[in-house]
Amino acid sequence: MAGASGGSAWHTFPYVSYLRVYEPLDAFDDEQQLRILAQRSRARHETEVLERSDAVRRLVRAVSDPFPHNSTDLVRVLHHPRPDGSTTRLYCPNQLAVRTSLAAESLGETVNGPLVDVLLPEVAREAHAARIDPDAFADSLAKLHTRSATWGVPFGWFVLIHEDDQAEVIEDDGRVLTVRLSAPIQQCIERARHAAAALALAAPELDLLDELTDLVAWLDVFSPDAVLELDYGPVAELVYPDDSPSDVRLGIESLAEGDMTGAAAAYRRLAGRWIPIRQLARAS
Repeated sequence: MAGASGGSAWHTFPYVSYLRVYEPLDAFDDEQQLRILAQRSRARHETEVLERSDAVRRLVRAVSDPFPHNSTDLVRVLHHPRPDGSTTRLYCPNQLAVRTSLAAESLGETVNGPLVDVLLPEVAREAHAARIDPDAFADSLAKLHTRSATWGVPFGWFVLIHEDDQAEVIEDDGRVLTVRLSAPIQQCIERARHAAAALALAAPELDLLDELTDLVAWLDVFSPDAVLELDYGPVAELVYPDDSPSDVRLGIESLAEGDMTGAAAAYRRLAGRWIPIRQLARAS
């Protein structure tokens, strides 16, 4: 459990949660390693503050342009425990340029009409595209270290992470700012494959099976020594302590055993916890 200052900076809307992959230094190329080494001593909470401050600056520009302008890409550092009691230092680059490009593309697919041009003016999109090196963009896209979700945590993420994994609770003045759970990536892949195999036999029509297949394909590109982190973000304040990982696991196990009553009970618990949060996306 850890404290953090500047709690108000953490509570933003919409609620955003993150799934991040941290890799050892030797998993990166020489140029990336230099950027990482320049930031490896910065505390995690300082990185979070820098990221939020940068986001606010982009949003309050006189000209509407939410894209980053040649800023140094931030790197998060994770100190993960080894079985022998020591810790290993791992790194997750923010990859802001490619992630904002993907977010802009997603917004263009979900928002119709002239509103897109108001939020993302064409001149800003063109300038952002001109700033991006095509080769670096392709490399980041092929190995994207961070996934995000708004208004809740996808149930597939809870297959990867269990409630008894390494946990860090970030609080400020008694208020839960976020909860981070982490586990070795190979363990997470094994969990996802086991769950996908069970669902393929018991409930192949569930969207969760496709989600798990996609997650395994994503995780397979990283170093076998990597660590996966689920960062609840500010939604943790509404759900922590959270039984979702065990509820998802029990639901899948019940389906595999043909126990529809147990599966329905697990889903009801999940729905009661997360549907009210997802409804906030439609609140006025």
